[in-house]
Amino acid sequence: METSLPQRLQKSVSGSFQKTALLQKRVRELIRGAAPLLETRERNPIKIAFLEMERGLIELIPDEESQAGA
Repeated sequence: METSLPQRLQKSVSGSFQKTALLQKRVRELIRGAAPLLETRERNPIKIAFLEMERGLIELIPDEESQAGA
């Protein structure tokens, strides 16, 4: 039986703040017009970001602004 997107997200992220932040950041980029990093007919930015994360195409890199304030 195939699992739903919410089930896959919960299993993959499972309390990981970093993965959650990564998905949120990538979804914002896609909404603002960034091109998907994989070929897909999918239009839902959450699904696209999750597929990219599952395939290891995105990673969380701290913002320069965050580092400057530290």
